[in-house]
Amino acid sequence: MLKLPRIYSWLGLNLLVLVNLQAESFTERFEQLWEAASAEQRYALLYDLPKGGDLHNHAPGSNRPEWMLAIAKDPKRNGGDTLWTRIRFASPLDAIAPPVFCHTIRNVSYNALPPEVQAEYVRLDQLTEAEETIWADAFRLESEGEGRSEFFNVIWERLGDTLTNPQIRLELLTDNIKAFAAEGVCYWEPQHGPQDLCTNDGEPISIAKGVAMTEARLAEPDIQETGMVIRFQKTILRFAPNAEQLTRDLYAFVDKYKGRWVGLNMAGIEEKGQGYPERFREVLRELRAKYPTMPLSFHAGEMDGPDKNIRETLLLGATRIGHGVNILGDPDTLLHLQMSDRVLIEINLISNQLLEYVLDINKHPFPELLRTGVPVCLNTDDRGMWDSNMTDEYFTAMKHFNLSWPELTQLARYSLEHAFVEDPVKTTLLEDYEKRLIAFEKRYSRGTIKNTLNSLNKIEPVTYGYAKRTWGLSFE
Repeated sequence: MLKLPRIYSWLGLNLLVLVNLQAESFTERFEQLWEAASAEQRYALLYDLPKGGDLHNHAPGSNRPEWMLAIAKDPKRNGGDTLWTRIRFASPLDAIAPPVFCHTIRNVSYNALPPEVQAEYVRLDQLTEAEETIWADAFRLESEGEGRSEFFNVIWERLGDTLTNPQIRLELLTDNIKAFAAEGVCYWEPQHGPQDLCTNDGEPISIAKGVAMTEARLAEPDIQETGMVIRFQKTILRFAPNAEQLTRDLYAFVDKYKGRWVGLNMAGIEEKGQGYPERFREVLRELRAKYPTMPLSFHAGEMDGPDKNIRETLLLGATRIGHGVNILGDPDTLLHLQMSDRVLIEINLISNQLLEYVLDINKHPFPELLRTGVPVCLNTDDRGMWDSNMTDEYFTAMKHFNLSWPELTQLARYSLEHAFVEDPVKTTLLEDYEKRLIAFEKRYSRGTIKNTLNSLNKIEPVTYGYAKRTWGLSFE
């Protein structure tokens, strides 16, 4: 059950009628193409598909290790810094704590280490080819059994102070923007901020300067040419001892820099009891009495068993829920979501699978939500650590849930309708999406099925390790 009427608030009636007629006429063609296509051709078709926005995305976790390595080795992109990683140990590797292996730091931190520890670090630009592969694999879930523990307890620690370098942080944003644009994503709303930056000498960089550096980089021609619209959220670490004060500080920050920063996101492991939603009820009421409306997109329901976290998060005022994988265990809240299109569930199929929140992807609640009227969209979460992209999310959805053409395209509309971007820009994004979609449908409606499939062979999708390991796909 798709809720198309909501689009009336953003599109003119004539365009809406054209969209519906075009979708209806293309549905049968899409089914024929999908049925006749090889796995590679199906992937190419989805790579070429116009997409909406990625709304659930942790910027540091989106960075591919290959991008990090390339930037770390290039003084023009890293601001003249030197990066070191702890990879050569005198003791046996099985005696080394996992977060210590490939722990990566800036030159200012390296210089403060005692000589015996320095001896275990190597400059990233002096790694052997084999060591580069080992280093890159240390920052993603690419082996059986790594899962949740590796992700939460090991990989993040290995990043060290790398991302306190403003140039590295901004160049990684740039690589993400270009990669998303190449596969048809038009809007990106990652969790990212200018806090905790410092110079190569270790001197703190003010938040105001960090904001100015961010705006300057986003204004550069190579980013502008992508046509992507970029807005940011700021993250509240839900289980931090000072989470209430952090909420106050970040509320003030987003309010001050609204326009580029558009909302707050509560994140962190829900199993840690001190991050329960009710903890933030009073501080959010305090802040709502002081500031205008603040869009909230909170993680909830990313748990192994049923609980009331989604319901309690909605009571905090969130209009978007990240993950929501245990929603079927709370039927009252599910009914509420089915009866209202106010709340979007940000679906992260690959993340939920790799972190083992959904052991059998075929039992993911995504199709139940989509087909009972709950707004949902697909997102990449920590794509760099999954070694994946947005097309992998769409391919997973199609492969396991047999989406119809109207369902497939509604995902993008939902993402743009529920984006926190300002309304005039949202209108433009939705109108542009429909135009791109009409062009896509015309492109793949021409000629015979055989000729159309042959045209897909000319597309060169960018695939990463997840697609290669999971489906055996490679376009190199």
